[in-house]
Amino acid sequence: MKHKIHGQMSDSFLTAAFLSVSGGLQDAYTYIFRGKVFANAQTGNIVLLSQSIAEKNWHLALHYLVPLVFFALGIAVSEFVHIKYRKIQKFHWRQLVVLNEIILLFVVGFLPLELNLLANAIVSFSCAMQVQAFRKVNGYAFASTMCIGNMRSGVESLCAYVKTKDKKILHKSLCYWAIIIMFAIGAGLGGYFIKFFNMRTIWVSCGLLFVSFMIMFIKEKQQEYIKLLHSYITLFLITRSKNLAEKNPILF
Repeated sequence: MKHKIHGQMSDSFLTAAFLSVSGGLQDAYTYIFRGKVFANAQTGNIVLLSQSIAEKNWHLALHYLVPLVFFALGIAVSEFVHIKYRKIQKFHWRQLVVLNEIILLFVVGFLPLELNLLANAIVSFSCAMQVQAFRKVNGYAFASTMCIGNMRSGVESLCAYVKTKDKKILHKSLCYWAIIIMFAIGAGLGGYFIKFFNMRTIWVSCGLLFVSFMIMFIKEKQQEYIKLLHSYITLFLITRSKNLAEKNPILF
């Protein structure tokens, strides 16, 4: 008996929007509250790591090195989940990635400031899993935890639209800019909520990720209904054609 393999439900704009808001919030959280370390922007961590090494500040260098290492590990683990669970029946493998993110970030909300190194490592690991697993929005390559690639693609598409006047290209550009705005909103929310919730602000990100997790279920259900309706219509037309052929053999 063949089982249905869950299809690709994770590249809708709505899913990407919630992931991007979450990504922005995570970056703001670690930078503002967890010792000025970037959870997502590893380029910034590399710059600060190099500066710390140049100043022979080894303790601070470790502060930036650990998130880099865990970011790399997160990418590897996400790819492992993809390979091992891509044919899972009950969930899409990307939903497993999001579920693991939620659990990890929930734990971070309990870690005191004395464990900032561990907290930043976990958040970087989580971000890496997300950026590796979710790489398309509406079929376009994107990143939900950083902006530089989205900005490049957004400007490139906008320039192409000015030249071609192709509305599809304009839509592509607007999609990228909308994702960038969602990321910025998430960063703003992170900075705002830290004033009230301190280390537990990261739980807001857990809520956003849970919404993304549920959206993938809803979209899958909708697509199943569409496919089912399409099958019924096709069956009806075939049956109707056969009946007409039997009644009017000359026409067929």
